[in-house]
Amino acid sequence: MTKYPYDGVNLREHPEAYEIGRGEQGVFHAEPYKSELLPLWTFKDEKSAKKSSEEILGKFIEYKKSSDFVGMDVARKFLQMGYTRSRRYAKYEGGKKSRPRETLDPAKEKCAALFHEKWRAAAEDPEYLRSKKEHREQSERG
Repeated sequence: MTKYPYDGVNLREHPEAYEIGRGEQGVFHAEPYKSELLPLWTFKDEKSAKKSSEEILGKFIEYKKSSDFVGMDVARKFLQMGYTRSRRYAKYEGGKKSRPRETLDPAKEKCAALFHEKWRAAAEDPEYLRSKKEHREQSERG
């Protein structure tokens, strides 16, 4: 199991400890954001995926209004993860890569599309991109 330098750290109080990482890395270690976002995250069917992706994007917007880059990035990761997990279940029976489906599950494909739309909106948001660049520059300066 990978140890994150911010395990046990309140990232709202210490955003400088947060490392962006690649893709969805670190999403389950980023507190208090994980505890705020995980209860919202579901993709069991189209209706729940729609609600979930909208609520998580709503949290992204709240974090943005508070100039909270770490919250924005963790919310973006949850949206990305909603997309990737939905796609996995669309392609594989029970989400297990050892059990590929002959055809994609159309319900999970719809879930993936809902999360993809919100994920890209967050990832391409100009304020998010500016904040991400600033966070990286501050991290490099130490």
